[in-house]
Amino acid sequence: MKGYWIVLGSDITEPDSQAQYGKLWAPIAEKYEARLRSVDVATILPEAGSAKRVSVVEFPSLQQAKACYTDPLYEEAKQYALKASNRALLIFEGEIP
Repeated sequence: MKGYWIVLGSDITEPDSQAQYGKLWAPIAEKYEARLRSVDVATILPEAGSAKRVSVVEFPSLQQAKACYTDPLYEEAKQYALKASNRALLIFEGEIP
């Protein structure tokens, strides 16, 4: 089964930090074979607090999803993401059609 990250994020308040995150994320995503799945569910988040954005990141396996999150390179990139906006991240295993 595949592994996923679901990221619920607020509006981006620091675009420069978000841009730096994107630059650092690209090689990490390649390393872990992660791909961003497009979703448009922001309008159905009635209990998600300040969440305005939803990102779904698909990995070949749960093990790769977890390994990516704990990779020291991602730890550095994550600091920029956390500066750019408030967010919550969920890691799980399954199949999303």
